[in-house]
Amino acid sequence: MAYLLPTDYPNYGLPAATTADWITAATALINSYCRRPDINIIQYVERLRLTSGAQTVLLSYLPLAPLAPATSPLVSIEARYAKPRRGELPIEPMFEIVQAFALPGQWANIDPTTVDFDPNTGEMTLPWSVLGLPYNEVAVTYTAGLATIGDDIKTACAQIVRNAQSTPALNASKTKIDTMQMQYFSSSLVDETVQAWLNPYVASRLG
Repeated sequence: MAYLLPTDYPNYGLPAATTADWITAATALINSYCRRPDINIIQYVERLRLTSGAQTVLLSYLPLAPLAPATSPLVSIEARYAKPRRGELPIEPMFEIVQAFALPGQWANIDPTTVDFDPNTGEMTLPWSVLGLPYNEVAVTYTAGLATIGDDIKTACAQIVRNAQSTPALNASKTKIDTMQMQYFSSSLVDETVQAWLNPYVASRLG
């Protein structure tokens, strides 16, 4: 969904005659820079390794936010204690019990209400397993994004359009703006000011 509507144009310094393709291309450029499919609230699935001796992971997409009618951004959580990596062998007697019951590699459901999380940093702390052993891998389904697109995103979108329209190689008289063409000029269109507005929403996950 485009981050600016025609009714927004006067408030963000764009001419009323601005065509939708400029906004669509700028929106796609914002999503590309932020390394996420959308800044609105949508659902993500991540599979993460836990650091040895820790019970916390950092989710990539922020801020964590529930998707109505849900009241929590955590949809479902599964965790497991896989076979330990080098230097991560747990307390040996306990691990022998785990192996005896063939537990390594099996996923267990975790009640999301028992998990502590920070919606702004994405830090999530898991409870200990019933055997007192730490998990070393977790799969999380969660929702993140903005319930309402704020002035920072809208201003960034409008600035990208202005930057594009002032770029000689992007002809403002064209009836359709190619998103790939916008992407080619992304280094100049997403200037330092735009980056400052968008940086809080850049996903920590690469790719």
